[in-house]
Amino acid sequence: MIYSTILLDGFWYVAQTLIGIHLFWPLLLYLVYLMKMKRVNTTEQSVPEGDYAIIVTAYEQTHMLPAVVASILRSKHTNYLIYIVADKCDVSTLHFADERVILLRPEQVLSSNTRSHFYAIQHFRRPHERLTIIDSDNLVDENYLHELDRSFNDGFLAVQGVRNAKNKNTMYACLDAARDLYYHFYDGKILFGVGSSATLAGSGMAFTVSLYRECLTQLDIRGAGFDKVLQFEILKRSKRIAFNQHAIVYDEKTAYTDQLVKQRSRWINTWFKYFRFGFSLMGKGILNANVNQLLFGFTLLRPPLFILLALSLVFFLINVFINIWVAIAWIVGILAFVGGFFLSLHHSEADKQIYASLKGIPLFIGYQLVSLVKARKANTISIATKHYERGETTK
Repeated sequence: MIYSTILLDGFWYVAQTLIGIHLFWPLLLYLVYLMKMKRVNTTEQSVPEGDYAIIVTAYEQTHMLPAVVASILRSKHTNYLIYIVADKCDVSTLHFADERVILLRPEQVLSSNTRSHFYAIQHFRRPHERLTIIDSDNLVDENYLHELDRSFNDGFLAVQGVRNAKNKNTMYACLDAARDLYYHFYDGKILFGVGSSATLAGSGMAFTVSLYRECLTQLDIRGAGFDKVLQFEILKRSKRIAFNQHAIVYDEKTAYTDQLVKQRSRWINTWFKYFRFGFSLMGKGILNANVNQLLFGFTLLRPPLFILLALSLVFFLINVFINIWVAIAWIVGILAFVGGFFLSLHHSEADKQIYASLKGIPLFIGYQLVSLVKARKANTISIATKHYERGETTK
């Protein structure tokens, strides 16, 4: 009986420690980043243009494709071809006059990001050196490819850019944008700055074609989360994913509750499916004395932010009745997390719309709890986020 009590107590405090450390972790990383930060020569230097295959994936919806193609064609870079993979799409209304745009319509439904990517690779018009992945709802900054060139010229084989908000038309879209600012700051700029890798974000990312093929050729990834598998495969090979804050794409944020619930259900499902990669990378990092793998692996173990905050609140409330000092520690941890969150918004120069939307965080978390309930069947409910045309509304 005594041993059972000791074991339960031990489990209780270990569980709290494993969750609580993630509240302080962002600020700890930031302090390390400040100590490592050096003055960088910002003199503009020209770098050779790489040959890019720009893969634009679409599933069922095509109404945003003309805009993303137009944004790419405005690029200051000249050495690229655009491959549009229109999976399960009606392409009868799509017409692109520019010969750099190749429209591909798979004969059979692929229902997979990686299958679409490899379908494009199999139809390359020439042996491209690099590929970059763009979603059909994105817009691409005119300097995007030039910025990728800078990272590749520094010797990196994989690069993650920034996905800025294209729309802030609802409170949910602004909150989604705030979330992205947090992740880009800590899981991109800071994590890369301390010697690890930026996490991949699904689009606005680029790789050498050889690395992409090496990592995923033998894997058939279904459902959401190909980026989670890809980043694991890259880190497993002891390579770093660079972060380039000037390689910008503009991403359509989830503006309505039905979008939010379905999208977050897929993302939550993905975290539960792949968070185990964190243990593997941490183990490799310890055995190899590899800071990149160790820090990245630990980052993968962090639960989605709403789960982290919900568990922290539960632990706090329970400790109010059993150990007031531990309850106070949870308050300190939650305040540290909130401080770190606002720090990310400050450094990312968030606008007034985003700050004003923060009052909706409890409702935002509430809908994500609904997503948690639906996460198990997420990939059968929806495969891709449905985006609405301007002026179109949802129930």
